[in-house]
Amino acid sequence: MALTIRRAPTRWRGLFAGLAIAGLTASALYVGSNTAVAAPDLLSQGATVAASSSENGGTLAPAAVDGNLGTRWSSAASDGQWLRVDLGSTSTVSQVKLTWENAYASSYRIQTSANGADGWTTIKTVTGGTGGVETLAVSGSGRYVRIEGITRATQYGISLWEFQVYGTRAGGPTTTTPPPSGPIVRVAEFLASCPFSHRLPDDPIVFPSLPGASHMHAFFGNTSTNANSNINTLLAANSNCSPSLDLSSYWIPDFYNNNQVVVPDPPTFYYLGEGVRDDVIARIQPLPLGLRIVAGNAKATAPDATTISRWSCLHAGQVNPSKDFVECPAGTELESYLDFPQCWNGRDLDSADHKSHMAYPVNGDCPSTHPVPVPKLRQVVRYPVNGNPAGFRLASGAGFTMHGDFFNAWPEAEMARRVRDCINPIIKCGVDGHP
Repeated sequence: MALTIRRAPTRWRGLFAGLAIAGLTASALYVGSNTAVAAPDLLSQGATVAASSSENGGTLAPAAVDGNLGTRWSSAASDGQWLRVDLGSTSTVSQVKLTWENAYASSYRIQTSANGADGWTTIKTVTGGTGGVETLAVSGSGRYVRIEGITRATQYGISLWEFQVYGTRAGGPTTTTPPPSGPIVRVAEFLASCPFSHRLPDDPIVFPSLPGASHMHAFFGNTSTNANSNINTLLAANSNCSPSLDLSSYWIPDFYNNNQVVVPDPPTFYYLGEGVRDDVIARIQPLPLGLRIVAGNAKATAPDATTISRWSCLHAGQVNPSKDFVECPAGTELESYLDFPQCWNGRDLDSADHKSHMAYPVNGDCPSTHPVPVPKLRQVVRYPVNGNPAGFRLASGAGFTMHGDFFNAWPEAEMARRVRDCINPIIKCGVDGHP
């Protein structure tokens, strides 16, 4: 279905925007019969969100909590669709504001839950809904808040420009922890450390919905990743990363020593501004939610100029890096470095070959075909092996077939903050996104 069919006419979009602005202004105060009291906090904006479905890659669930009235979530065209937001901690919910696109629910429920999986409590049921902007007074508590559509008003799914939840977090208003004091290191960087999660012969980028179609992979980060994974399943799952809010999935071919699988040390995934000029670093944009990138060549038949990965030895600088496995001295570990491309075409979250929507910089800048600079993802993996590499192999083959897959599921607000606070000003940040 073309988006132009679904998108509200100009007169409605203007009305929605005006109503939303008016609603935001009015919500600065709650007005009782004679007394004005402080408004509750907006708890949902930028939070982790999941949905029963999405119409397409341009109408994903996070668009409903990004504070942007020009983006929206839209479901599949059936009844019973839902949108769920994780408030981060148990909260008292007092108001829900819905800014509908033309495709709205004529009847629906607002529910809360402690764990987001079961125990849902209905705190508001609406019948005869008319769309537009609906501001609902509610009373409930929970960490998760969900809108569940019962009946659609149109032949399409249900679609929200914004889903806003207001209330108070347990223990009162939250404050932002100030970044630690100390010297600033001028390196454009933030990172995630994600230990091994599981092994599967799956690849949801190259072989989506085809379990067992790939060679064996080691998965890190999102603990749910399999052949059927998509952005909604990733956002609804858990992560073993530090920080745990990084719900992204990272995977690489399994490593074997004499045909015995070797589990690597917890890899570090660095998000960097290096590789481009400082003026380009200043305009690096956040990685878009749902972006998929493959780096390296699993089908390589020899190490050549296109080989991206490098092998070296931890604490053995005398061993020169190589495109294939190297022999590491006793007491050291074999390590692999792989840099992902950092220039995006600004349109596509994936491409037919899973590579052409991305490019590497040329002469310190992004090429005109891929004009949007994004953080460079660097994958650093260490294996507790050393000695003669004759028994080493990857599930994809020799060392020069090393490759990495990345499915971005960082919360958009957190990705944007880290780019703004760490990458653009060229500041080295830790896993918490602070210096």
